Amino acid sequence: MTGRSTQPRLICDEMLKRLGHWLRAAGYDVLIASPGESDRSLYQKAVGEARLLITRDRKLAEYRDAGRYVCILHANRMPELVRELSVRLGIDWHYRPFSRCLVCNTPLVEATPAQYDSLPQDVRDSVTHAQFCPRCGQLFWEGSHIRRMRATLDNFSKKIWEFAE
Repeated sequence: MTGRSTQPRLICDEMLKRLGHWLRAAGYDVLIASPGESDRSLYQKAVGEARLLITRDRKLAEYRDAGRYVCILHANRMPELVRELSVRLGIDWHYRPFSRCLVCNTPLVEATPAQYDSLPQDVRDSVTHAQFCPRCGQLFWEGSHIRRMRATLDNFSKKIWEFAE
């Protein structure tokens, strides 16, 4: 899964939503299950949208063609889940970092001057650009939170399965 042309479209079930957010941070197209969404609904969405469903739920292996649409992880803790998924799918943690909205998964666009001007003054004084989500209206900029997330993605790329502080 290295390279930039044919990256998978993914779905993370509810218990792997944190993993899904990290995959979004890396730039992957990742849907995250709604609270209480059924296995059947997730599987149908995976098939209908040609996505790979990432789960720990072994019952999903019983669906017809599950091997094509379901990736069952065995690890329990986040660092081990990140490692297992990285090994199994060849995840490129530097695929397209911070190119998708971390809230709704929509590709981000460069903020307009008016949107940039709406940032707090201290942010405008410390960053040169911001990104905007055209779907949910979120503004993103390279603050300390994003820098820590970027350091974590760097760790994952180096096969260091630790979260940056």
